[in-house]
Amino acid sequence: MSKIVKLNKGFDIRLVGKASKEIANFASAQTFAIKPTDFIGLQRPKVLVNEGDTVKAGTPILVDKASDQVIYASPVSGEIVEIKRGDRRKLLEIKILADKTVIHENFGKIDLSQNRDSLAAKLASTGVWPNIIQRPFGIVANPADTPKAIFISAFDTHPLAPDYGFTLQGEEKYLQAGIDALAKLTPGKVHLNVDGSKPIDAIFSGVKNAQINQFSGPHPAGNVGIQIHHLDPINKGDLVWTVSPAGVVQIGKAVLEGVYDTSKIIAVTGSELTKAAYVKTFVGANVSAFVKGNLNSGHVRVISGNVLTGEKINLEGFLGFYHNQITVIPEGDYYEFLGWAKPTASKLSYHRALGLLSFLTPKKEFVLDSNCRGEERAFVQTGVFESVTPMDILPVYLLKAIMAEDFDEMEELGIYEIVEEDLALCEFVDVSKHPVQELVRKGIELIQYS
Repeated sequence: MSKIVKLNKGFDIRLVGKASKEIANFASAQTFAIKPTDFIGLQRPKVLVNEGDTVKAGTPILVDKASDQVIYASPVSGEIVEIKRGDRRKLLEIKILADKTVIHENFGKIDLSQNRDSLAAKLASTGVWPNIIQRPFGIVANPADTPKAIFISAFDTHPLAPDYGFTLQGEEKYLQAGIDALAKLTPGKVHLNVDGSKPIDAIFSGVKNAQINQFSGPHPAGNVGIQIHHLDPINKGDLVWTVSPAGVVQIGKAVLEGVYDTSKIIAVTGSELTKAAYVKTFVGANVSAFVKGNLNSGHVRVISGNVLTGEKINLEGFLGFYHNQITVIPEGDYYEFLGWAKPTASKLSYHRALGLLSFLTPKKEFVLDSNCRGEERAFVQTGVFESVTPMDILPVYLLKAIMAEDFDEMEELGIYEIVEEDLALCEFVDVSKHPVQELVRKGIELIQYS
């Protein structure tokens, strides 16, 4: 039975630079990359191609030596132009110079009447499987596992996030096919969670074979981890999977057409852009095509993803596998006299601190840079973490348990329920300037590999 959940805890970060609802005529990206660092849980990547090789969209590029059932495939067709490695030959990225017209490997249409294990194996061989993420731990799911339920968040409340109702227009049949395939992989429900603060987008309203739930409230209401907590919490020993709407569409295309099609519409956002709009591209696109020549200033930070959980890249960087937006904000590498104590209403703050008067203009959009305005200091218990975390956990005590490497406390305080994005807002409001998301991943890995 569908559920309606209204959340009160949280905070919306209102920024200048939201994408206008139009497909911009930006230059097309010429190079693309697959980055092993995008895939949490990919411990021992094995490269299956060499520089100079020709590939199609869907050609296997990587596998995990520890589990070679899941294929990490080329997002486009073209030539492998660089296999980039870092310290100790750590694999950083595999670059592909794309063909003008993308050619796909043809895996054949997928028969959904086959048994569950055969279906999982077929999906894992096509390149679409990395879209399926396991909770706990936030890692690429194992096709051999069976989750108790699968969750899809059909809206995003992160700053300047794309509107899925716009980006997925015309993809209805693929979305439905993807949900039908996912429903075969679990004995439980497929939960499709939509924005309850507005009418349901047409692409989601007619979906079958899934339970549609409505969530409303400030960020992080759109986080799938928050939604799982309120629908079917994860306890020790439980296993659930999550998939993004774009990932469901990819799965649907594999089912109906037998191809690995990574084309998607992403949002190009941020205050430092001349034009913030949407663009159609492929997974792993070089962002320079959308950013260079589209800047208001030269000293900027380019982020693959959003300002809370995204990855800092350079102007020649690549769109992350799981990201549906690019954000460009001013770089914050400067010292500011008096910092937060300087009277101003032009800076956004969750706290009603001396000088920061943004609470007087609750609907104003702000230009924020990357300056942290301080450095890490003593862990001050203010109760603010709890006020922005709409979950029945105690974030401060959980983070302290992680610092102390207290495994029993971590388990009791909810480590199985969270990944980095679920406490990212805590990092934004933290007066102590702790790397909250890094601590969360440290705690997850301590539990995972203990």
